[in-house]
Formats: sequence, structure tokens, C-alpha cells
Amino acid sequence: MATSSNDNAALLDIAGVSKAFGSVEVLRSVSLKVDRGEVVTVIGPSGSGKTTLLRCVNFLESYDSGSIRIDGKEVGFREAGARQRRSERDLANMRAETGMVFQSFNLFPHLTAAGNIMLGLTKVRGKSKAEARQIAEHWLSRVGLAHKADSLPAELSGGQQQRVGIARAVAMEPKILLLDEITSALDPELVGEVLAVVRSLAEDGMTMVMVTHEMAFARDASSRIVFMADGGVSAVGPPKEILAEETTNERLRSFLARFRASHF
Repeated sequence: MATSSNDNAALLDIAGVSKAFGSVEVLRSVSLKVDRGEVVTVIGPSGSGKTTLLRCVNFLESYDSGSIRIDGKEVGFREAGARQRRSERDLANMRAETGMVFQSFNLFPHLTAAGNIMLGLTKVRGKSKAEARQIAEHWLSRVGLAHKADSLPAELSGGQQQRVGIARAVAMEPKILLLDEITSALDPELVGEVLAVVRSLAEDGMTMVMVTHEMAFARDASSRIVFMADGGVSAVGPPKEILAEETTNERLRSFLARFRASHF
């Protein structure tokens, strides 16, 4: 995975970020630091700003105020002078440092599994087709899909498509991986195979920020859990603390009550 010489600083530093859609304030002065090798899971009710926060980290959504830095570099805006959006070329280079996996797979339907992975490697990373194919085959093997390299997305199950999406993201050697409810569109029997891949990446030391409703997985795989409510960070801490039944945070207690029946 990509590394930096500045190993003591937080890899991801979100400071006072706010974002509104019209009159609706979606993010309210959100601050969060993520260290290298951490797996930080973001939980919270629908509409709390979780997905918007991830999209701001990758600058798929601009943020109105505050700062988001990855490895010390401001993500969406130039650092010198007045606040000015980066050029599209600069943004493309910044986004290459953040792999993002979406809940809806977002594979190109006309490309094979290997072709989907190779595209960014050749177009963005400048790899030859031969080298890109080798990298694609390596990561397809890692996610258990070596035998599906030449299959089109329509020939894959939802779980297999999502595993290709993960392979495509990590093949680019991002500094941080963003996972946006990657199991929410899957049938229940397919969830485990996708989460097993994420767990394997965590064991390899990949830095990840993950939005999920899979509480048992969040408990077992996370370094820390962030609970968001009303566009802000309401609680943050280790899983044992955040998921404790005796939490004094009423919003968090109410949210977790929905999941207690599943014995996470």
C-alpha cells in the first residue's frame, strides 16, 4: 500500500468541515483524524451525513468550509492564497490516492472483471496493458475471483461484482480506502464473502473509513467507531465503548437498540 515519509501525522485529517445542500445543512463542523493502518467505521441513522462525508473526502462533493487533508495535502482546494478549487487534473491525482467502493458496484458493464481493474491502472497510473493485466489478476486472486477475470459484470453475482469493485480500488494502491455501505445492495447470503475481503485488507494494514450498518462487523474489525447524528460527530471511540449497552449517549443508545436483537 502507498506510504509516506511523514509517518507520525494522521493520514486523514478532517477539521471543521461543513456542507449544505441549499438550506439543508448536511455536515456541521465535522472533525476527525484517521491514522495509518486504522479501520474507522462510521455509523448513524439515515440522513446523518455519513455518505456525504465520504464523498467530501474524495471530493466527489465539495465542502463549504473547513479542511480535509490526506497525507498533509488539502484535498479539494489549492493551499496558497484564497480558497480556490483545484484543477480537474489535480483532483484526478488526489482522487487516485483515495480508493472508493460504492454500494451500487459501479462497474463498467462492457468491460470484463479484469478490464474494470485495468482501466484505472492504464489511464491514471500509466501502466502498460501487460502490467495492468498482471496486477488485475493478482487482486482478483486475492478476492477469490481469479476464475472470473474474463467475465462481464452481468455474468457475476452481486457479491462477486462488489469484490471486483474492491479489487479495482485497491489495485490503484490508494493511501486510504473509502467504503460506502458496500453490503447494503447485497442479498444476506452474499454479505459474508464481501466482508471477508475487507477483513483481509484490514489485516494487511490498509487504512479504511467504512460506512456500514453491519454492527457485528464494525465491532470485530474496527479500530474506532464514529457515531454521526444530525450532520455531526456525536460519539467516537473504540468499539467496546461505542457499542456498550450502558452508553450514556441517548441518541446512540436509541440507534443501537434497533440492532440488539441480532446479538452483535
